[in-house]
Amino acid sequence: MDSLVTGNHTAVTEFILLGLTEDPVLRVFLFMIILCIYLVTICGNLSTIILIRVSSQLHHPMYFFLSHLAFADIGFSSSVTPNMLINFLVERNAISYLGCATQLGSVVFFGTVECFLLAVMAYDRFVAICNPLLYSTKMSTQVCLQLLVVAYTGGFLNASIFSLSFFSLLFCGPNGVNHFFCDFAPLVELSCSDVSVIAFVSSFSAGSIIVVTAFVIAISYIYILITILRMSSTEGRHKAFSTCTSHLTAVTLYYGTITFIYVMPKSSYSTDQNKVVSVFYTVVIPMLNPLIYSLRNQEIKGTLKRVLGRKIFSW
Repeated sequence: MDSLVTGNHTAVTEFILLGLTEDPVLRVFLFMIILCIYLVTICGNLSTIILIRVSSQLHHPMYFFLSHLAFADIGFSSSVTPNMLINFLVERNAISYLGCATQLGSVVFFGTVECFLLAVMAYDRFVAICNPLLYSTKMSTQVCLQLLVVAYTGGFLNASIFSLSFFSLLFCGPNGVNHFFCDFAPLVELSCSDVSVIAFVSSFSAGSIIVVTAFVIAISYIYILITILRMSSTEGRHKAFSTCTSHLTAVTLYYGTITFIYVMPKSSYSTDQNKVVSVFYTVVIPMLNPLIYSLRNQEIKGTLKRVLGRKIFSW
């Protein structure tokens, strides 16, 4: 039963996720690919967290935030991917009303936390390169914890706004969500109530976070670039650039995709394009982040070699 009669309206009690494709052959192929991506995501991010926790050489603010970015990536991907995999195997992928609200809130929470963490990591690099003598003071343990609280609080508040907006919507007609997860935009399209205020509030909340965090990242890297160009030592420039490239790569991938989804005019792309880009930022990017940081970061690679070396010799 997917609806309940209440007064003059039929209230939807569950939604049907239409998924990525109806082609049975393509569904099997995508299931195998996305399952492999998800396993790599979990293993890669868990390895990053464990490596940072057990290695004293990585007990620095940058890696402290990186471990929480890995945690956010696990939560972000796990909010969407398991249900997507089920969608490939069943004819009718139903999700309850509360389950849809939970998935929406979880995606918004971890996605927002990721935005804040990328901004905090940019600020960390700014302090390390532009004010190295004050780094230990400006990025003390207390400051790091405060920045972390801001990130998780921002995620909670934004998720609360989206969840309240979802519960304010009235669904009394079709319940087929044209997506592979309970994203807010396709849910708004299904609503039979006035969505103008609700859509504005949620868009303003998400847009404000994207703009503010992107502004912090942009200003941080403008100052970083100015400082690097003033360096007389070529080796110093190379070292400064190398500490920023992995973060810049992660920022470019993440903000590029969420800008396409949430900032570009809706008329400029189709629903299918929206789905493909959504797969990239909810499934692929969480897998890429640990690879980007491990392959581009000499300290992580060196620590990983030492840890693996000790394990091999201990056997």
